[in-house]
Amino acid sequence: MTGLHGYELLLGNFLDHAAKWHDGAEVVTGGGPDVAAERIDYRTLRERSNRLSGAFLALGLKRGDRIATLAWNSQAHMECWYAAVGIGVSCHTLNPRIGVDQLAEMVRQAHDRILIASPDQAALVTALVAHCPCIEHVVILDEPGAATWALPDCGRIKPWRQPDLRAASGAQAEWGGFSEKTESGLCFTSGTTGAPKGVAYTHRSIYLMTLTLLQTDVLGIGSADVVLAAVPMFHANAWGLPYAVPGVGARFVLPGRHNDGASLAALIEAEGVTVAVGVPTVWLGLIDHLDATGGVLPSLRRVVLGGSSIPQALMDRIEQRLGVRCQTSWGMTELSPLGTVTPASAEVRNSRLSGRPPVGVDLRLTDADGVPLADQRDGEGHLHVRGASVVDRYLGQDAAVTDVEGWFDTGDLAAIDADGNLAITGRSKDLIKSGGEWINPGAMEAIVGALPAVGLVAVVGRPHPKWTERPIVVIEPRVGQTVSDEDVVRSLTGRVPRWWMPDEIVRVERMPLALTGKIDKQELRRQFA
Repeated sequence: MTGLHGYELLLGNFLDHAAKWHDGAEVVTGGGPDVAAERIDYRTLRERSNRLSGAFLALGLKRGDRIATLAWNSQAHMECWYAAVGIGVSCHTLNPRIGVDQLAEMVRQAHDRILIASPDQAALVTALVAHCPCIEHVVILDEPGAATWALPDCGRIKPWRQPDLRAASGAQAEWGGFSEKTESGLCFTSGTTGAPKGVAYTHRSIYLMTLTLLQTDVLGIGSADVVLAAVPMFHANAWGLPYAVPGVGARFVLPGRHNDGASLAALIEAEGVTVAVGVPTVWLGLIDHLDATGGVLPSLRRVVLGGSSIPQALMDRIEQRLGVRCQTSWGMTELSPLGTVTPASAEVRNSRLSGRPPVGVDLRLTDADGVPLADQRDGEGHLHVRGASVVDRYLGQDAAVTDVEGWFDTGDLAAIDADGNLAITGRSKDLIKSGGEWINPGAMEAIVGALPAVGLVAVVGRPHPKWTERPIVVIEPRVGQTVSDEDVVRSLTGRVPRWWMPDEIVRVERMPLALTGKIDKQELRRQFA
């Protein structure tokens, strides 16, 4: 009998591997238009992370504790991640765009002992310390341009600068020596379907998800790649990239707090990025910038899209303008986060399709009562998922969120085609009930989003005295383009029932976006419904 006696699936192993076998490969952090990028090789990053582990231990952290990070994508942030997980401390990533009251509630639920923040978060740090007595120490990250920022006034706590803490208390620390079922991280859901809920990950669940990401038909990166993580590290662990990229020894490019089109274009060009990962709205900004400047990005080969649906016109525009392959994907915080992805080799380029599930993830469709559909292909139903990296229960809750067979109800409506490709057709909470019948906004958005002049589109319900609700279409046109009512009506005619036709078509200069880059339908309802 063979086995892996004594080898637990621990996340520190990924940086250990990179430092030993790909020690010259780099992590690069962009500094924006006026600050030079910073770079560090994996061997040095491992050494610094390990010394920071020693500093954390000197501050009194112990296995099973949690730290909170309020930070952008940077090498300094990544250093803290590995410093924590290496010694069995969980890393709770906070979204800097969330209001202080909600952030404080998350910190108190998690009982975070250390708050680690980017230097531009002084106001939030000060407020959180005042609202969260569980915070015992504050560490300000050493990011590009950090020397120009003043330390926050935290009252009862004197903040540390990251390099000062490492110099004062840093020491070599032993990584590992604990169970792979130890908690490694904590993320809260975006709250689009109610109050945010905490999802705790184990070393084992994220390790398995990382191996899934590295499959050829998923992320499929290798040591020769240069990978840009435009998806935030606070958004479901940056979809696993801080573990997957070191796992193959690829160069890892992080944009810091600069996700605008000009900054991303400059970083991609300077570093020779081959694979870029992020939500559709990020790439819309990049394409608009390149169109305005006439820029090109010849190194870029693939763009991986996720987080929200993408209009067909935008996907076509990205592929044609950049000469790249787009890979659509679908996932959730509760799935760690990958659910499905379209292989780069797929011949059909359909933005509505999110690809097939990789091994380790299973899907099924049910009716509204949870009964599996007899025919799982070519029909629409409620989407359920199970797998080794799917949430079992939310933080602080005793009740399981999966059924006895391990199935998790995603809240999505979906269809699976004859080839097994998943299409998210809407959220059950977003359905519009008109005259006792249901209207699916996702189906309308896919049709209108295919118009070349449409940048972003959303369909929401407006209260109606007779029909209960009626749909309205909200459009952000492409820069310099116009979309007429007739264009929208013509695109929908014959493709949706007549009673689905919108009562109004609204244009906005900028579509409101939620904290994770998705279209904020709650705000649209407040404005127009």
